[in-house]
Amino acid sequence: MKHIHIRPGHFWSEFKAFAFKGNLLNLAVAIVIGNAFGALVASLVKNILMPTISYVMPNSGTYREWHIGKVEIGAFLGEMLNFTIIAMALFVIVVKLFGTMQRLLSPNDPGSTTKECPFCFSVISEKAIRCPQCTSRLAEERDAHHDREPVSSDSA
Repeated sequence: MKHIHIRPGHFWSEFKAFAFKGNLLNLAVAIVIGNAFGALVASLVKNILMPTISYVMPNSGTYREWHIGKVEIGAFLGEMLNFTIIAMALFVIVVKLFGTMQRLLSPNDPGSTTKECPFCFSVISEKAIRCPQCTSRLAEERDAHHDREPVSSDSA
């Protein structure tokens, strides 16, 4: 049977290299900020939006009292609104803001020989008919390629 020796100094240096990598620290910060953002949105929904909706509803009482039998519709609607706001904020930040920043900061070289694959977003050759990364067929390129080829096989 083989014995495994763990040297404390070597183990500690490997752990430091793992724990203090930039990606791991970025992930930790993102989780903490995301958690705080989630708590903020949950408070907004629970303490401001849903009570405001309760004033508009014909029944008296709070949204937590909205029931269909034993099913707590009001609490579910509050959580659904909470999720919707978080998803919308993430969409705006990730898709719209980062997409706009990427377009503004990327070099727009009119003589570029590359393009972005619409399926996996990898940079590929401008002449590519199939993406080498995700192997998707590029529709507009395929159609343009087929237009150049003869359609009929009748040749005299």
